[in-house]
Amino acid sequence: MKLLDILFGRTRPAKPTLERLFAMSTASVTLRVTLQLEFSGRAGLCFRPLPSSRFGAAEEEMRQLVEGPATDHKVDIRSCEDSYGFRWLVLEHPQVEELVALIHMSSLTLQEHRFGEQLLAGVFKFLEGERAVYWIYSYKRGTFYPFVPAAGERTRDTAMEMRLCALLEKELPIEADTSRWFPLWGIPV
Repeated sequence: MKLLDILFGRTRPAKPTLERLFAMSTASVTLRVTLQLEFSGRAGLCFRPLPSSRFGAAEEEMRQLVEGPATDHKVDIRSCEDSYGFRWLVLEHPQVEELVALIHMSSLTLQEHRFGEQLLAGVFKFLEGERAVYWIYSYKRGTFYPFVPAAGERTRDTAMEMRLCALLEKELPIEADTSRWFPLWGIPV
């Protein structure tokens, strides 16, 4: 932070802490064994796009890197925009470890091109029967939090979210401030 930023009370967003994403690989085992939550095979990266050719080139490089790795299973990739204008890179692969690595690699690509502050969230989808249970990684905070939509319009199962946090607080960097557990309605993952 520069002196003028301090004097005028301006803050700059923190650089994303990308290595914390890898904690999801081990946490997924606990979710499966302890709570019978199965990984859906889907994950997503949400970021704020910029209308510049430099950003477009970074996004294309990110896409090529994700399509490039040789894996046992093909990674399905699609890109879409949500109703708020944020871009989503949605990945499908049966192994959570593979998707964690691809989300990390994609995030690193944007960060290397100096677009790290555009990263918003990494999302990993698990299933409890037919019900979706999401783990959201906040790039701005470097922490995870659960999001469990409940039956009904724009309601969430906060009891389940608290239970998930209690179970995984030793395995994941959990966001301590629950007011920052932002719901992501209409996740395309």
